[in-house]
Amino acid sequence: MSDPMKEMERYHDATRTIIDGRDPVTDMAAVMVTLEGAVAATLLMVMNGDHRKAVGMLNEGLVPGVEHRIALSASRTGAA
Repeated sequence: MSDPMKEMERYHDATRTIIDGRDPVTDMAAVMVTLEGAVAATLLMVMNGDHRKAVGMLNEGLVPGVEHRIALSASRTGAA
């Protein structure tokens, strides 16, 4: 399996774990709380527990990257 395919599988696995059988629309608040916790924990892990670096990575790396992925998805589906 190629690296991009492995990465996509990781996305899908993480999404399934975060949603955990809940309805993502009707249970949106609970799903978002789980997502926030997962993001915060992951940022702290990759930044070796440094809270300032974790916040910097969130603001300077993660948010722009997520915005780009959403825009790319919108452009591919014609939802832009």
